[in-house]
Order: sequence, then C-alpha cells, then structure tokens
Amino acid sequence: MLTQHSWENMKILWLAAVAWCVLAPPAQASKSLEDIRCKCICPPYRNISGHIYKKNVSQKDCNCLHVVEPMPVPGNDVEAYCLLCECKYEERSTTTIKIIIIIYLSVVGALLLYMAFLMLVDPLIRKPDAYTQPLHNEEENEESRSLAAAPAPTGARANTVLERVEGAQQRWKRQVQEQRKTVFDRHKMLS
Repeated sequence: MLTQHSWENMKILWLAAVAWCVLAPPAQASKSLEDIRCKCICPPYRNISGHIYKKNVSQKDCNCLHVVEPMPVPGNDVEAYCLLCECKYEERSTTTIKIIIIIYLSVVGALLLYMAFLMLVDPLIRKPDAYTQPLHNEEENEESRSLAAAPAPTGARANTVLERVEGAQQRWKRQVQEQRKTVFDRHKMLS
C-alpha cells in the first residue's frame, strides 16, 4: 500500500518534472529548426503532379524560389509554376507541445495508479457477499431468499459508512429478487 510519505514523494517528483520542462527550454535563446518552417503547396502543372514542399527558412525567404527544390519545371516555366504555388510561413512552439503532452501523460498515469490502488484495496475492504452469485433456477432463488430474510444479529450495529452502504445494498438486492420472483410467477400464470 502507498503511504502518505510515498504520495508526498510522488508529488515532489511530478512537480520537479514539470518545473524542468518549463525552465529548461528557455535556456535556448534561438528557436530550433523544428519550430519554424515554410510550406509551399503547388498544384498540378502541365504533366507534373501536385506536391507539398517544406523547408526551414526565414520568413523573408518563404517563397517558391527558395523552398521548392529541386524545381520540377525548366527555367522558362519557373515563374508560371511559382505563381500557382501557395507558400505559408509556419511557427509553432515545440516546448508548449512537450509540456502539454507531459501533463496529459501525468494525468493518465495518475489515474492508472489510482485504478491499480483501488483494485488492490477493494478486495481488502469488501466482505464476501453470499447474494452476488447468479441465480440459476427456482431452488437457488428460494434458498437465497430465505437467507436474506434472516434477521441480523442484535449485537451488530451499522456504525460505519461502509456497513450502512452494504446494508442498503442488501435491501435493494432483496427487493430486486422479490420483484424478479413476482414477475416470473406472473409470467408462468399468464403462459
């Protein structure tokens, strides 16, 4: 089981990871090549199929002449071909993307840890329940009904929330069993 001390260690580790992701990338003064690019979309031209060209260039060099390499048309058709191409300068922040992914994975990981914790603790909290076994025939139904009708020992008190919830659950199960029996009896009578 995870103790309070281990939960605190996990919190500190998570905060350190987030702080590292936030503080480490600003140490790089210039943008990396993945953060900026020029993208030119060129449609089909004569016998040449359409194509998308990407290149890491500055914003002032974001045009067909600097991005489209190798040029698919001969020298005299370059200007006509470049007029058809649409070039856009794109800028993104890979640091922000990395931080969002780390936060997302941290939340998913925390939820998975919580699920595993509950799967380990749930059998320890729950008591064996005689009423959860499926009913296969009328005899088993009658037997479980007689067990449910038996009064609880007088010394037992519902003093915890868990015991009160389990008591309410048992009452609900008895009511469902009674309703099933009534419905099946009526069904047999009508058939």
